[in-house]
Amino acid sequence: MIRALYLTLYAPTSLVLLVVAGTTLAWMLDSWRTPRAVGQMPFPPPDRPRLSFSLLVPARHEEAVLAHTVRRLLLQDHPDFEVLIVVGHDDPGTTRVAEMLADEDPRVRVVVDHSVPKNKPKGLNTALPQCRGEIVGVSDAEDEVAPALLRHVDTLFRAEQAHVVQGGVQLMNLRSSWWSLRNCLEYFFWFSSRLHYHARNGFVPLGGNTVFLRADLLRAAGGWDAECLAEDCELGIRLSTAGARVAVAYSPELATREETPPTLRGLVKQRTRWNQGYLQVLKRGSWRALPTAGRRLMARYLLAMPYLQALSGILVPVSLVAVLLLRAPVPYVLMTFTPLAPTLTGLVVEVLGLHEFGRMYGIEVRLRDYAKLVLGAVPYQLLLSFAALRAAVREVRGERGWEKTEHVGAHLAPQEAKAAASVPVAVRSSAE
Repeated sequence: MIRALYLTLYAPTSLVLLVVAGTTLAWMLDSWRTPRAVGQMPFPPPDRPRLSFSLLVPARHEEAVLAHTVRRLLLQDHPDFEVLIVVGHDDPGTTRVAEMLADEDPRVRVVVDHSVPKNKPKGLNTALPQCRGEIVGVSDAEDEVAPALLRHVDTLFRAEQAHVVQGGVQLMNLRSSWWSLRNCLEYFFWFSSRLHYHARNGFVPLGGNTVFLRADLLRAAGGWDAECLAEDCELGIRLSTAGARVAVAYSPELATREETPPTLRGLVKQRTRWNQGYLQVLKRGSWRALPTAGRRLMARYLLAMPYLQALSGILVPVSLVAVLLLRAPVPYVLMTFTPLAPTLTGLVVEVLGLHEFGRMYGIEVRLRDYAKLVLGAVPYQLLLSFAALRAAVREVRGERGWEKTEHVGAHLAPQEAKAAASVPVAVRSSAE
């Protein structure tokens, strides 16, 4: 019985966890492990700007943070850009703030989305025909964008002859909650390392903002997929299959600063939406048009990750209970814990990464932060597994409603948060 249980439960679980932990560790270290990889991280020095930009800011029930974001965008030291704020026809609070900003500066225009039901890709598609710039960029309504970003993006487009440029995004409020530190570190490794690996290998699930695309290419591709819950990932894969050149760059001083979801429920909903979007892209199969078997295998693996996370969340506790209650032979028990080697190594890398994150952003990382990072490892992974399981269940049931992430400006400096909160609004709408 023990042998049968090992073959049907212990071994598959151990193999799945070993592969997931090993590849995750390799991706985390990609930008630090070779000189070539290290050289791909920063933006090049800017030269004379030559391109024009249309910056889209989709905003739904974002009156608490929208004014600060747009005013910050308008500080760009680039000579040729416009800002298009996309609001819903049923969102009077955000619309009033957007119209106030348009009255303040002629570079700002308001685009009203009348689609029902509403979601981010539908709003972006509504604004796309009105973009005048050669490059279309996307910013979320809570973003804090570096004033020098567009000049560097302009230079990178021309230096790499790129069709798409993906800049860095960094969550900043690492002390807001027990999970926020790990959430911030996830973004740090994703944008400073993992996306560089994927770009080098011709398969890039783009980020949802600080992404810039040539307008003619975006229009030829039909814009964003209005029904996908991970429209950024879907667009990146569609463009990858078409052979688009994607340049990824990460410079701390140019990274767009954001906040973690303010509640645990919000985090679960956000991860559920992302995971379900990946499963939608996996099911649609556009990745099968990638030119090599290696890229197709990588795409299948990355897009199926929610299933693997959900499976591990179920099987790990079952395996541990079985090992303890059934008194399995020592070799079987040791095999069950094989994934611990890359997992513990990954934890060490995270500790080092937290130190590097603090150094790059001028944040004093305290001993309690390191302790929170280590102690939160297991609960956070269980949380991600739960979100992945929830995504899989929703996808099977055909539930594809857009679960919006709430923004409260937790990443802003105290004086900036106070200024953002003082914006007058007529109606404070509840989040969708």
